[in-house]
Amino acid sequence: MGNCWCKNSTEESEVYCDNNHVVNDTTIIPNNYNDNSICDVNQPSFKFPTSVDIDKYVLETLSVIGALVDNEQEPPQAMLKLHSIADKEEGWIQVVSSMVNVIPMLSPLGPSVITLLLDDCPLPSKDSVLKLSEMFQLSQKTDRLQTTPTQQRNICVVLGCIAEKLAGPSSIAVLSNATLDYLINNLKKDIEPYVVLYSLIALEKFAQTSENKLTIQKRLLAEINNPLLLLEKWVDEKNYVKRQVGFSAQWCLDNLFLIDGRKYSHDTVDLTGINVMLNTRDVSEYLKISPNGLEARCDASSFESVRCTFQVDSDVWYYETLIMTTGVMQIGWATKDSTFLNHEGYGIGDDVYSLSCDGCRRLIWHNARSEKYHDRPPWKAGDVLGCLLDFNKLEIIFSINGVPLKPCVQVFKTAKSGFFAAASFMSFQQCLFNFGNVPFKYPPTDREFKKFNDHAVLNPEDKIVLPRHIYLDQLRKMSVREDSCTLCYDQKASVRLLPCKHRGFCKTCPLQLIECPMCRATIKEVAADD
Repeated sequence: MGNCWCKNSTEESEVYCDNNHVVNDTTIIPNNYNDNSICDVNQPSFKFPTSVDIDKYVLETLSVIGALVDNEQEPPQAMLKLHSIADKEEGWIQVVSSMVNVIPMLSPLGPSVITLLLDDCPLPSKDSVLKLSEMFQLSQKTDRLQTTPTQQRNICVVLGCIAEKLAGPSSIAVLSNATLDYLINNLKKDIEPYVVLYSLIALEKFAQTSENKLTIQKRLLAEINNPLLLLEKWVDEKNYVKRQVGFSAQWCLDNLFLIDGRKYSHDTVDLTGINVMLNTRDVSEYLKISPNGLEARCDASSFESVRCTFQVDSDVWYYETLIMTTGVMQIGWATKDSTFLNHEGYGIGDDVYSLSCDGCRRLIWHNARSEKYHDRPPWKAGDVLGCLLDFNKLEIIFSINGVPLKPCVQVFKTAKSGFFAAASFMSFQQCLFNFGNVPFKYPPTDREFKKFNDHAVLNPEDKIVLPRHIYLDQLRKMSVREDSCTLCYDQKASVRLLPCKHRGFCKTCPLQLIECPMCRATIKEVAADD
């Protein structure tokens, strides 16, 4: 379940891949690894104004939030106190200042907790946001008060969250010239990569307002060398954080800040030998998928999910996932009947038709219930999650770096065929899937198995991962039959929802729903429409 985050894990910075995404033996980094590029030692100790008590509440929230594994659990007391303080303008500014000051760079919880706290706090007034923005900008202009890379990263996370919460004139007002200059000037290769990453994400969220999008586009094009073109080259970097920057820069160039003469990534990517991908037609709305269909990232505050393109029904199957970020992802297996409820925090492992491993919180998920495993540390960037499905023994076995967890059998009480590789992602999480187009890092040795890629076939047109604006434009141009489903516009409308009796849906779409989209009545039954 996706309304909570992990704790006590460290996100390392290095990943070693060749152009085919094969991970070398040097992937796993020692726990005592120290990257001086993100060290705040010897940095000035300037702090934004707040209080010791607020700092304590923020750190308490950070330390206990990973224990929340149920959407119905009560928030921790520290979080409730922060919400109470943030009810007043000055208190809201102090809470934000505290998060900027004290949330550490390498905590995988950090950016997600900032998002969580700001989402649950009252919507700030325009004046509060402008006052906060001015305070951040002043700190950049004052020679004596230099902020640390950690504070700069946290400032960018806050700006992105505010941009996402506000809309229209308020969002435009927050993106002042000084704020825009700050974010654009962070898009340099000599800036701490975490700061670059969250500056990119903040610009993306500001661009959700069309006027801001045009402003950012003009500012980027005014640069002698568009920084996104330079950062896009990091898309296959060996450093994990830089690789995330490259992914995000490429996504922005394809979807938001277009450049005349630049080819879309889906027109230049090499898809030779790739027969299975993440399914762009079976994905929740905010998940980002790479042009080769094997890498996925979520920067939304919702819990985004996806299934792959290939279904398995018998024998033994195996795939691997390279963990690039150390936060909450639920990765495993799901049938078509498994539902994606991204805004409610339900994903893979949260119904009876799916089962997943959450290596951040060290949980196995099924039917929205979790079972803890204690014999492994939380996963690290560079770890490889193996996912084996054995129809002969009716068991699923997850492994981390080749070391198996105990077999899982729960899901076979309700489903014995029709499984897909599937995953759900919390905010700011990213991973790379290997369905067998390149050698596995840790293949099972105790049984024979099959690779998806050896048995699947994809038509060339089904391999194309279109930018969202092109995909939507194509949908608008398509002729839609009068009897089409009002949700997917693909299949024929053939069922009605009970007890409300609303019609206009195909037999597949209601399986993803709990409430009628027309009247919000709870769906008790789906009946054939006579």
